Amino acid sequence: MDLDELLKVRARFDAEVREGAQADGGGALVVRVGPVVRQSVPGPGWNGVLWSDLDAETADAQIAAQVGFFAERGCPDFEWKLYAHDRPADLGDRLRAAGFVPEPPETLMVGLVAELAQLPVDPPEGITLRVVTDEAGVDLMMEVHAGAFGSERPRIREALLSRLRDEPETVAAVVAMAGDVPVSAARMEMRPGAAFAGLWGGGTVPQWRGRGIYRLLVAHRARLAAELGIPYLQVDASDDSRPILERLGFGVMGVTVPYIWTRPGPDAD
Repeated sequence: MDLDELLKVRARFDAEVREGAQADGGGALVVRVGPVVRQSVPGPGWNGVLWSDLDAETADAQIAAQVGFFAERGCPDFEWKLYAHDRPADLGDRLRAAGFVPEPPETLMVGLVAELAQLPVDPPEGITLRVVTDEAGVDLMMEVHAGAFGSERPRIREALLSRLRDEPETVAAVVAMAGDVPVSAARMEMRPGAAFAGLWGGGTVPQWRGRGIYRLLVAHRARLAAELGIPYLQVDASDDSRPILERLGFGVMGVTVPYIWTRPGPDAD
């Protein structure tokens, strides 16, 4: 895709996935409050701001309003998902001034399903794919995440279990197995009628990297998206994933940075 086409796709992404966001399950509620779209959940899950349309006069008040909302609910933390093209241009600085801490930036990328579905899907030698449909499969994914990313992800586990139980049509998860050992895992999240499916959680344990497994999982999910009539795959790519995705044909739509607000502890000033 050339730059003009990428900008058009990004505008569609903003309108459908961010401003027109749907709740991601687990009792989550997405609402628009003036110039802000946010999601809140009653238990484990993702709380945060998905989209905003602010300016220099309204930004600080809206940031304070969202902090107040989530603090009043007792949330231990929430995320403001900032994109580089969001307004005002200094929104990141304003978030930091309000106590948010930025995590590493990610590259917002998009791929055409019609092209990605043509990638070869033959597994590397010794690898088989296991489709995740139950708690045992989710636990295999969490084992991969711990090995690939070096951290436990209990919120993702609970959210994925909730989706598989209540809305299985909105998620497709897969684990690459080397015999009985899980070595790579990934999921795809989508909504009926949506133009975009999101690729999430793609990771491979260090000793199995460089063998084409990540590419295999992208191709597997692209074929599923093609069967569902979804035209675009979207990824928030790490620095490790970006070059692989670019080689597969993904284009760059921009940069996104998760800004995290954490409830102050009892000893905070």
